[in-house]
Amino acid sequence: MDKVRSEDGTPIAFERVGQGPPLIFVVGAFNDRAKAAPLAEALKDRFAVFTYDRRGRGDSGDTRPYAVKREIEDLGALLEEAGGEASVFGYSSGAILSLRAAARGLPIGRLALYEPPLTAEGVLVPDAEDLARRIGALVEEGKRGDAVALYQTEALGLPAEVVSGLRQDPFWPALEAMAHTTVYETEIVGDGSVPTDEAASVGCPALVLAGGDSFPFMIGGAKALAGAMPDASARVLEGQSHDLNPSVLAPVLEEFFAGAR
Repeated sequence: MDKVRSEDGTPIAFERVGQGPPLIFVVGAFNDRAKAAPLAEALKDRFAVFTYDRRGRGDSGDTRPYAVKREIEDLGALLEEAGGEASVFGYSSGAILSLRAAARGLPIGRLALYEPPLTAEGVLVPDAEDLARRIGALVEEGKRGDAVALYQTEALGLPAEVVSGLRQDPFWPALEAMAHTTVYETEIVGDGSVPTDEAASVGCPALVLAGGDSFPFMIGGAKALAGAMPDASARVLEGQSHDLNPSVLAPVLEEFFAGAR
C-alpha cells in the first residue's frame, strides 16, 4: 500500500497491481479499495491497475469541510501518480464521481462506468441537500447506525423492514464505520437525475454499463447518460446485478480500454 497527497494535503491510500497502460478504479458507497481488488487481479496481465481508498475510508485521510471538488482532486493526484493520464473505471456512485472528474477536464483517456445510480425519468431523491444534512446531523450525534439506515432507505430505496434486518448482520459495524461518507455519496449523486450538462462536457470515449438483473431504472439511466455524452455507448450485461463480477466485467473492460493504447 502506498499513498499520494491530494491538493488539500489529504493522504490517499492506493495499491497498484500489474503492468501496462494505467487504469484507475473508483468505487462506490460503503466500499474501500478491497472491493475492486478481484477485478483488478483479473486485469493485471494487461494493465497497471490502481485501486484506492476514497477519502474518509480505509487507510486514506479525511479533511473537513467536505466538497465533491476535493474528491475530484483526489482522483487527479492518482492520475498524476499513474503518469499524468490514465483510463478510469467508476462503479456505482463512484461512476458519477468519475463522470464529474472527466467533465472537469481531468486527463482521463477512456472512461467506463458501471451501474451509475441514475434515472432517466424524474428523480431518485427529491431533496438530496436536505437528506445530506439529516444524515450528517445523525453522524454528529453519534447515531451512525441510524445514519446508515437513513441513507439506505431514502437514497438507496431499500424497504425499512429490509434495513432493520440488515442491522442484525455481522457486516453492519463496517457500514457504521463509513456512515460519514454517505453524506459524501449523497452530494455526489444529487437527486439521481442524469447530469446532462456534465455529460456533454466529457471529451473522452466512454462506455456505460448496466446489469440486466439490476434495478430496472439503472438500464434507462445508463442509456440516457451515454446518449448525453459526445462519444459514448451503453451496454446491458445480461444476468448481472449491481455486484462486480470479474469473470464478466474483465473481458468487457479489457476490450474497451485496449483502445487507449
